[in-house]
Amino acid sequence: MTSKQRSYLKGLAMNLEPIFQIGKSGLTPEITEAVNEALDARELVKITVLKNCLDEGGSVGEMLAERTRSQLVQVIGRRIVLYRPARDEAKRKIKLP
Repeated sequence: MTSKQRSYLKGLAMNLEPIFQIGKSGLTPEITEAVNEALDARELVKITVLKNCLDEGGSVGEMLAERTRSQLVQVIGRRIVLYRPARDEAKRKIKLP
């Protein structure tokens, strides 16, 4: 992913509300599966890591990106943005520059 593409995705993510919260139980298989399904439906997902989570936002973001085979777009504090294009090119909602 180029820096221009990453910048474009960051701009799109600014208007998104976080749809998942990771709490004290950390990154569970259920959360990973839910994020995976959300990426299939939306392509761009914002996640919040709550203060009672023992892991930092960056490490959780890297693990989620690896487990869901997505791109880690941005980590700001405890907010994570992930991107994965749709498998079918005709169904892609986000066109990268």
